[in-house]
Amino acid sequence: MWKNLLSTTEAAKLLGISRVAVFKQIKAGKIKAKKVGRNFIIEKKELPFLLEEALSDANKRQIEEAVKKTIEEYGETIKLLGAE
Repeated sequence: MWKNLLSTTEAAKLLGISRVAVFKQIKAGKIKAKKVGRNFIIEKKELPFLLEEALSDANKRQIEEAVKKTIEEYGETIKLLGAE
């Protein structure tokens, strides 16, 4: 059961934000969490949605540009490695 849950610290690390930011998003309703004692827990099934939200359009463009550059520079090598 516990394998399906994240602490606020774990969620912050995965999302690349601070714990305070996680708490703010929980309070704002952007992250669904359950309060257990003094702490919050987040179900892992929420993670894909949270990660998608964490990637801004600028980040997505940077990733796309990096992939395009890598393919341009190493495309032939990648093809050869894939053939092995």
